Amino acid sequence: MTNVLGFPILTYMVFVPIIGAFIVMLFFPREKTAAIKNFTLLVSLITLALSLWLLPAFDANNVRMQFVEQYTWIPSIGVTYFMGLDGISILLIVLTTLLTSISILCSYKAIEEREKEYYISLLILETGMLGVFVSLDLFLFYIFWEVMLVPMYFLIGIWGGPRKLYAAIKFFLYTLVGSVLLLLGFLALYFLNANPAYGSGELTFNLLELYKMAPRLPADYQLWVFLALFVGFAIKVPMFPFHTWLPDAHVEAPTAGSVILAGVLLKMGTYGFVRFNLPLVPQASETMIPFMALLAIIGIIYGALVAMAQKDVKKLVAYSSVSHLGFVMLGIFALNSQGLVGALLQNLNHGLSTGALFLIVGIIYERRHTRMIADYGGLSKVVPIFTVIFAITMFSSIGLPGLNGFIGEFLILVGAFQVSKVYAAFAVAGIVLGAAYMLWLFQRMMFGNLDKPENRNLTDLNVREIVYMMPIIFLMFWIGIYPKPFINLMEPSVKNLVKQMELAKAGKAIDGKAFARPVVPKSPPGSAREIVSKSFRSAPEK
Repeated sequence: MTNVLGFPILTYMVFVPIIGAFIVMLFFPREKTAAIKNFTLLVSLITLALSLWLLPAFDANNVRMQFVEQYTWIPSIGVTYFMGLDGISILLIVLTTLLTSISILCSYKAIEEREKEYYISLLILETGMLGVFVSLDLFLFYIFWEVMLVPMYFLIGIWGGPRKLYAAIKFFLYTLVGSVLLLLGFLALYFLNANPAYGSGELTFNLLELYKMAPRLPADYQLWVFLALFVGFAIKVPMFPFHTWLPDAHVEAPTAGSVILAGVLLKMGTYGFVRFNLPLVPQASETMIPFMALLAIIGIIYGALVAMAQKDVKKLVAYSSVSHLGFVMLGIFALNSQGLVGALLQNLNHGLSTGALFLIVGIIYERRHTRMIADYGGLSKVVPIFTVIFAITMFSSIGLPGLNGFIGEFLILVGAFQVSKVYAAFAVAGIVLGAAYMLWLFQRMMFGNLDKPENRNLTDLNVREIVYMMPIIFLMFWIGIYPKPFINLMEPSVKNLVKQMELAKAGKAIDGKAFARPVVPKSPPGSAREIVSKSFRSAPEK
């Protein structure tokens, strides 16, 4: 589908932030901090407006890519400038632009040094994140994936907490290792497609062309590609046991960094599994269901138990992300439409609820300069507006009916139950544990005796803080009470993905034509490929 709006809106949306960053860099003196903040906010609001403009023009019933922009870029190696979106990515784009604007607004008082560089980093980061969600060329996707890494490293390493350098380097190294393996997986697909036995016989990074290779790709090749992509995306999610960088990064990052990290960056991992692993290597994805479900369930329960033991409120919220993203991964690898729709919706819900929790932590930290839960108590008596917003966000996070967290968890459980009652049972245990640690946190901070003198004169939310919290609260209620518009945007694309996977596993193209399986030379006895493929293959190749 061509761009129905008549101009390259995706290009404008992706590159407006980085153009704004260069304008700030070149034309705004360092001492003009108010002008820098206001201009950066204006740029982010323009980007938000462009993303919202996509919604009324988006045809949810059309499962093809929309707002497509494709130009020849590096023809000698098959690279194109190829952008587009569908129901899987459109809400993630809006979430990215919304949280970026909120992150800039919440930083007005929190950041007091090197402010020019800080806001430049936020704008460059927004370009990287948006580029990831709209890229349909693997080379272009990888460039945006790496661009996003650099400003987040500086946000943690310069404006973070006492252990900021350790957290920043750990974040960078983990993500870099994942990126290298991701690149290896992409290159494997690139060269496999050049073999006429499997692909078109051309060297191309075009994602839609590589999808066509899935029915003809042997199971052991699919397994190797899946594993390479798995590590790259699992680190970003982060799945157990690749999660250890996350608590340090969250705790040391400034509030805006934590909001973007939880709200957007973690979604790149789950998005990667849906956009790449499932349609590119469907046989391997199905083979790995027990393994992926096991890691997801461990993450759900482990994250909840560790969160319950935390004394630092920010670290508690960080470990809650490990648990919540375990739910998302369980829904994805249910490999049915209910689980996938629930996972994508929960992606959005987690970005809103956990992003709001980090904003709440930032608000109270600006007033008390401590994150220790024991330093609070009885705050509801002095900050009633803060208490109400905290309560709504807390109930959203634990999935109270009527708020956004419930419907996503419900659909994931429906999808998981169809695969295994055991998976669903363990997931329910994670929900109970999640309610326990969040309610306990709220009780310790908001109720009880107001026995700390430092807490008696706290000021309630100001107008700026209410303004940036209200859109999130509104969406929590909207999705919880009437989720139909959000589900309608995603469901046709998800059903098409499930259909595409089923046809590919049957050796058929998406148009229904049968593919003959190529004859692949057998590996020498005892070779690594033979050993690994025999270990993981659950059924003989069709």
